[in-house]
Amino acid sequence: MSNRAEREARGRRGENLAAWYLRFKGWRIIARRVKTPRGEIDLIARRGRVVAFVEVKWRATAADLDFAIDAYRLRRVLAAAEAVGHRYAKPDDQQQIDVVLLAPGRLPRHMANVLVRGQCRTDGNLEREIE
Repeated sequence: MSNRAEREARGRRGENLAAWYLRFKGWRIIARRVKTPRGEIDLIARRGRVVAFVEVKWRATAADLDFAIDAYRLRRVLAAAEAVGHRYAKPDDQQQIDVVLLAPGRLPRHMANVLVRGQCRTDGNLEREIE
């Protein structure tokens, strides 16, 4: 199996694990791997009046998770969500960008609503402006 095929298979396993984890937390998965000209959304989930466009990142070690997501990746997810959000969210729904981080031997880490007022909140200590 090629490196690309291995990464693809690992990514799909990570997305499946993230979907099960979100279901356990009360979310309903309404779409997977939504492709748009502006980017791809790994999962789209709903809980009540909240629709989350979820980026899933799988890394080989827990230490690598701190660097798995950045403003560039979040901007791509945001652009894709803006392109298709009307298909999944009702007019009064709250829409948000979430991230699920996965590594072997660790529980998934769900970071909800990582974009707030144009700011990227990739963890509790880091806040960067999205340009």
